[in-house]
Amino acid sequence: MNLKEKLKKSREALSRKLGIAFGKGVDEDTLEIAEEILLASDLGWELTEIVLKRFREEFKLNSESDWKRILVAVLEEFLPVHKPWTPDSKPAVTLVVGVNGAGKTTTIARLSQTIKAAGESVLMGCADTYRAAASEQLALWGQRLNIPVHTSLEGADPAAVTFDAIRKAQADNLDHVIIDTAGRLHTQKGLMDELSKVYRVAGKAMEGAPHRVLLVLDGTVGQNALPQAQQFMKFLPVTDLVVTKLDGTAKGGSVFAMARELNLPIRYIGVGEGAEDLIEFNGRTFIEAIVGGND
Repeated sequence: MNLKEKLKKSREALSRKLGIAFGKGVDEDTLEIAEEILLASDLGWELTEIVLKRFREEFKLNSESDWKRILVAVLEEFLPVHKPWTPDSKPAVTLVVGVNGAGKTTTIARLSQTIKAAGESVLMGCADTYRAAASEQLALWGQRLNIPVHTSLEGADPAAVTFDAIRKAQADNLDHVIIDTAGRLHTQKGLMDELSKVYRVAGKAMEGAPHRVLLVLDGTVGQNALPQAQQFMKFLPVTDLVVTKLDGTAKGGSVFAMARELNLPIRYIGVGEGAEDLIEFNGRTFIEAIVGGND
């Protein structure tokens, strides 16, 4: 996969425009233009101010400084460092949450495919019992990928479905179970309370479960996803972020603000419609794709 091509919109909004601006020389007017470009790329005020300060310092010392090198260095410093996730339980239970339309179900299918390709077994559980199409959608993915799926009747208790899915994964001696949940707005307290119940019941099905909680965020809304994330974190202990649809937005810079503001690892990013387009997030690779190299 050519990540640089997948993130073309973000690269053009950031790197290409900065290149044009700095190509005309460096002065306060250039830095004002740079500020506008950085903010438009959704890096946020804090990171933008840090970048501008570093630009001023470096160009004052050496007028031939490389703006790209400076930006890469700042972005690398800005991303929190997090350890890789290594499951130490079997099955490892992952709960996937997020607002409507963020891409939870597709993320689950792609993550399950990755697990299977690595030689491990996985069960997909559908605790989205509000939409009749939800279980059908996950079942279709299961058929396509030859991965087992646990579903229930429409209107069933999501917590009970979660309990049964985990117990089934235990009985079948599977390595992973990934639970899909109904999309809900972060302002819907009743549904958020229900999500807390799903989390608690998972722990009753298996001690220590869920072992991680993935919050799926829509990359096309940029930093506007932050209030959503903060509300979800009030109701359950989110452990990791998944940022989807980054191929369709120029706001790729928002992942830096998200990681910093929430102090959570961005574990995966979605960069397309293909099964291979959910990839583990690597900060250096991501930065190089939207900043480094020559266009």
